Amino acid sequence: MSETLDLAQSLIRIDSVTPYDKGCQRFIADYLAPLGFNNEFMPFGEVSNLWARRGQTAPCLVFAGHTDVVPPGPLDAWRHPPFAAAIEDGMLYGRGAADMKSSIACFMAASKRFIEDYPNHQGSIAFLITSDEEGPAVDGTVKVIETLEARNEKFAYCLVGEPSSSDKLADSVKNGRRGSLNGTLKVQGIQGHIAYPDLADNPIHALIPALEQLVKVHWDNGNEYFPPTSLQISNVHAGTGATNVIPGSIEVLFNFRFSTEHTAEDLQRSVESILDQHNLNYQLEWQISGHPFITAADGELMQAIRHACLHTLGYEPQLSTAGGTSDGRFIAPTGAQTIELGPLNATIHQVDERVSIADLEQLSEIYYQILRQLLAA
Repeated sequence: MSETLDLAQSLIRIDSVTPYDKGCQRFIADYLAPLGFNNEFMPFGEVSNLWARRGQTAPCLVFAGHTDVVPPGPLDAWRHPPFAAAIEDGMLYGRGAADMKSSIACFMAASKRFIEDYPNHQGSIAFLITSDEEGPAVDGTVKVIETLEARNEKFAYCLVGEPSSSDKLADSVKNGRRGSLNGTLKVQGIQGHIAYPDLADNPIHALIPALEQLVKVHWDNGNEYFPPTSLQISNVHAGTGATNVIPGSIEVLFNFRFSTEHTAEDLQRSVESILDQHNLNYQLEWQISGHPFITAADGELMQAIRHACLHTLGYEPQLSTAGGTSDGRFIAPTGAQTIELGPLNATIHQVDERVSIADLEQLSEIYYQILRQLLAA
């Protein structure tokens, strides 16, 4: 059994359902301490965070990840118990196998090997690990970054271990993510009997023309990194459940996934302008989940990743900004080159989540080669 596989199994066997870490970060810290890492635990609320750093000089490469996992769901639906870290036919099964405890294990094994080979390496290596990525993401990476920024502790590169691969290992890496903007819209009317519409004011009827206009807007064409901005309505709530009552209000939840062609403020102003045209009695609350970010394709980190993948796998990854949000959205605004590179995403959040053991060994090698490219003395 390889050290990478042993580390991955040890982490998967800890049932760290978000937001609870259950000792994963202590396990990681205990592994890193003999390698010369200074471990700093940063708890916020119920969330555990670990900032571990070896060295104080630039450039600093940060490995970022999360120890929390989503709930496993019905246990009897799993081929193997979700926290047993079972091995079958060359696959490692378990909740978090792909998202993303295996990546953390590869971070750990690659760092140890690199430090043993290059004990006097240049720059610094750091780990930023949270237990709040799968949850609200308010007491995790964002709080650690705020703490580091407040004390002016900078780093040049950040490699996030999110499962970025699609069909084969490292066929795709994320060099950016779209922004995510949520809106909660409530339109007020007057409740009444459905047989007497003149005595009521139906907010559904009032809102439909505005919604039709909103969903027909062509927001932008995207750009070389991002697809066009998209508005999607996710929930509509109105009525008492009775067929003979005109509702007194309607609530609509919607989301923008937007490119660097827009800011969140631009989109907010545009939506409010359209709503105002329809003379609605409305309240609108906004929540920004993350701003769009992009890391240049010709930066040092991306060049190191290309070299590492070509050396290990014989091919280079494609760049992508697809998918949802990640903790990279909190890291990129610091100015650090931020790339997501991890295992296949085919089974993440699914029953029988799993990862190829062969891929684990190659991913660890890729991380090692990235370290060599950026920090070897």
